Amino acid sequence: MAILTYNMIVSLDGFIEDSAGSLDHAMPDAETHRFFNRQTEETAAFLFGRRMYEAMEDFWTDAARADGEDIEAEFARLYVDTPRIIFSDTLDSVADGCRLVRSVDAVAEVQRLKRETAGTLAVGGAALAESLVDEIDQYEVILLPTILGGGKPYFPVGQHLDLVLDEHRVFAASGWVYLRYSVSR
Repeated sequence: MAILTYNMIVSLDGFIEDSAGSLDHAMPDAETHRFFNRQTEETAAFLFGRRMYEAMEDFWTDAARADGEDIEAEFARLYVDTPRIIFSDTLDSVADGCRLVRSVDAVAEVQRLKRETAGTLAVGGAALAESLVDEIDQYEVILLPTILGGGKPYFPVGQHLDLVLDEHRVFAASGWVYLRYSVSR
């Protein structure tokens, strides 16, 4: 049975993107990128909402990534090799290596995937995570020493969650902090 985890890079004030919708504040250094690569090796599938899919897909499947710096090239290879399930009502098609699921079917599809898959299913995108909040087993936060002052929040507004800290790590060079919490049910 798979574990459903929601992992994003988050500002100290709780936002995954700034008020203009930018993720530019979230560029990892080499140490953090290697950590992301190891996580991706253990990921059975990425589950993306439309906006996260659009942010990730063209960038990481671009040939320039595969031929770039070693750390990025490794992530690009891992990304392409990992199945990607896109939950969207506005897209008509998705790239090779991806599968499109209508948002209305998200909970049923995730329940099926959790039953039939071994490993980690990684949710990317706040709206998708909010729609799956009752299915999420773990929250993984990469906390940045940055205040954005507004934007898209990581946690669903108005949702009460009891969490238990399972793991933490500080990336010394950047000051970024990894926090992994399991949901206490």
